[in-house]
Amino acid sequence: MANVRFSNHSCPKSDMFKYPLYSAVFSLVFVVGLLFNTAAVYIFACTLKIRNETTTYMMNLVVSDSLFVLSLPFRIVYFVKQEWIFHKVFCKISVALFYTNMYGSILFLSCISIDRFLAIVYPFRSQTIRTKRNAKLACLAVWTIIISGGIIVAVQLDTTGDQNKNASIYCFENYSKTQWRSDLSRVVMFIETVGFLIPLLLNVFCSIMVLRTLRNHQTIGQGGNLNKTKILRMIIVHIVIFCFCFIPYNVNLIFYAMVRIYPIALCIAVTNCCFDPVIYYFTSDAIQSSVRRKSTRWQNGPRLFDRLHIHNGDLHTVESHHRVHIQFCSCLRYVLQD
Repeated sequence: MANVRFSNHSCPKSDMFKYPLYSAVFSLVFVVGLLFNTAAVYIFACTLKIRNETTTYMMNLVVSDSLFVLSLPFRIVYFVKQEWIFHKVFCKISVALFYTNMYGSILFLSCISIDRFLAIVYPFRSQTIRTKRNAKLACLAVWTIIISGGIIVAVQLDTTGDQNKNASIYCFENYSKTQWRSDLSRVVMFIETVGFLIPLLLNVFCSIMVLRTLRNHQTIGQGGNLNKTKILRMIIVHIVIFCFCFIPYNVNLIFYAMVRIYPIALCIAVTNCCFDPVIYYFTSDAIQSSVRRKSTRWQNGPRLFDRLHIHNGDLHTVESHHRVHIQFCSCLRYVLQD
């Protein structure tokens, strides 16, 4: 679980090194994730003109990432103080958002992978399935699963403290192995099965089938080399981010006895909110076009200002010449009258 620490009085282990590590990594993730996801929200809300099934999944993914990023300051303060100073409700909310984001990212990425699989392997038969309405229904199902799972985890666990009255209060830490096995084993098995193992198998299956389809030259039409390169790039980025962010943490969660590896796996897991915008860019041509249009406007802005400045300068010159011409004509009429 998020920051789970087991109390084992017979064989104590010092894991205090994790707090400075968490503070540094979570702070960096907060800054980078806030910048990237703010940019993603701006693109989806203001500049993206094409809406399809893939962008529907991405829009839900950016909502999940943004909620998680906004919850990070609570965790950062906790890691710096090494004590939960807020109300225990905020502890439940922050950890629920952690799991909502992690497994929401896994499931939404799986939806994108399945959508790509249907579009490439079954381009004609999947037209009735790949609709915006079905994409919205799939997103609704994902939100139902991850919110339910987050609530279950938040209800099962609470803040903990030592026997002393003035002892520090921990947020989802310092649980005994007995409590872990009795309260959380079934929850963890459900989360790992539905939120990780099944999506992992689906992603592997969909990627293999897409690669097999791309090897068949008859399935690639005109301009196929470019399409094949782009699709391969999408698959590679997708699989690398999935494996890097999610496999270490979830494998470590299953074999929870490896406590010393856990902090590093957790730090890797939280970085997924920074890498998801990379998937937005490489997966969607519409987003790439939107970013290129915005970059072109930003580059042409100063040039347009210079052209307008020069144009205004030319107008001032013309006006000056016009005034001189009028004055000359007035003087000429005066001379002729005399």
